[in-house]
Amino acid sequence: MEALSAAQQKMRTAGVSECGINVFSSYFADLQHGATGLIPESTIDPMPPAPRLAEKNFSPAVQAEALGKTAFLKLNGGLGTSMGMDKAKSLIPVRTGESFLRLICRQIRSAREQSGKLLPIIFMDSFRTQRDTLAALDKNMEIPGIPLSFLQGREPKLRRDNLYPVIWEENPELEWCPPGHGDIYTALSNNSLLEDLLSRGFRYLMTSNADNLGAYPSGEIAAWFAESGVSYAAEVCRRTPSDRKGGHLALRRSDKQLILRDTGQTPPADMQYFTDEKRHPYFHTNNLWFNIEALRDLLQKTAGLLRLPLIRNQKTVDPCNKDSVPVYQLECAMGAIVEKFADAKALIVERERFLPVKTTNDLFVLRSDAYKFTEEGRVLLQIPTAPIADLDPQYFCFIHDFTERTRHLPSLREVEKITVKGDYTFTGMEKLRGRVEIGNA
Repeated sequence: MEALSAAQQKMRTAGVSECGINVFSSYFADLQHGATGLIPESTIDPMPPAPRLAEKNFSPAVQAEALGKTAFLKLNGGLGTSMGMDKAKSLIPVRTGESFLRLICRQIRSAREQSGKLLPIIFMDSFRTQRDTLAALDKNMEIPGIPLSFLQGREPKLRRDNLYPVIWEENPELEWCPPGHGDIYTALSNNSLLEDLLSRGFRYLMTSNADNLGAYPSGEIAAWFAESGVSYAAEVCRRTPSDRKGGHLALRRSDKQLILRDTGQTPPADMQYFTDEKRHPYFHTNNLWFNIEALRDLLQKTAGLLRLPLIRNQKTVDPCNKDSVPVYQLECAMGAIVEKFADAKALIVERERFLPVKTTNDLFVLRSDAYKFTEEGRVLLQIPTAPIADLDPQYFCFIHDFTERTRHLPSLREVEKITVKGDYTFTGMEKLRGRVEIGNA
């Protein structure tokens, strides 16, 4: 208990809310008792049949009405440390100087025009991203009485050897981590956002990752969600070989409840099933739809302590130094809330709804002529299947090195996969087709 007390005291000294401390303490107890958060294949069945958005047909008036009752929340706590960044990943230029942040704002302006309503855009930031985000945001996006941004919590990283909060004098900020995007529910319990939205006539909330430009405000999905009458829905896409590591929905055998299983919750012996796109043919996009009143009632009933499944992430205190102290980061997934709603549904959407940028490989493809960017901030694939990029991480992993070597992009419209080995700088004159390997080792 001394390790937990030390962590709790550290959090109180840093001003973490009591709700946040209670949630952390709950996960700490799970960890201490050997919980891993693993969901064996033997305890689940594949997701049952779900409706397809393509099968629906809503009039423009119905779409506009539903869209006008929807608020949009973006998860914006990521720094992009895997790409060598120390600022919000949403500030990365995607095309002609336009960042994720600016393109998101374009999408919201377009939705405002379609609905005729002043729709809210809200960012959940971490303690590392909020200042840069607010400085870059167009203040015209703000709606009186509804914040542009609110802070998610933070928690101490725990030493793997004794579970005490790690001490890292070289950079004390690295002693802390965000508690995963599932912390959105703790953060919402600590503020009045849901009540503020309800008082202004909004009934639905759509949440998504800021680095997924495919998650634009959709009148079609808003209309489907309004018609469904359910408390919660998750967008899912058909899996391809490149999506085998993405989390998926499944039916828990013990109570027939829809649940989420992520990669980190899959026993190593069951990964063959997790990655089998025939057994689990749809992956979870993290584009989520809520009935605001139902979410508010759930958070009030539980005082924000939802006890979602633990994700025990094994890291090092300095993510850029693999020889630094091994730590645990205790997290939960936002989409795991699916198991708290008996009427939860999945909606099958097209792949255009899922365009995340997790690495410079993803950014390379997104910046290419394989995609078209519209005036509304939409991103449209111009070829039947998106190409796959595999760039040498030694020379392309970090955003600075990547930018230096990709100032002149080649056409990828006829490329199935491009692999680059060694130190190579693109000229833009390359003629590429099919499966391509470039070497300059």
